[in-house]
Amino acid sequence: MKHEFGKWLMDIAKYLVTAVLLASVFSDIQERWIVYILVSCAIVLTLGWGLWLLRDKKEKEVQ
Repeated sequence: MKHEFGKWLMDIAKYLVTAVLLASVFSDIQERWIVYILVSCAIVLTLGWGLWLLRDKKEKEVQ
């Protein structure tokens, strides 16, 4: 279960990157730096949490 949730969180991080790139190309965002900072934090959190869940699963398999 943790493994699948970790993969899901990593997918969410990829979708956030894609959404920000597409939004910055196709729309005129007034305060871009706020959007970039907030989305960057969300990407780091979801990617980090996903990788942590995957790492935890691999350590248990080795032992």
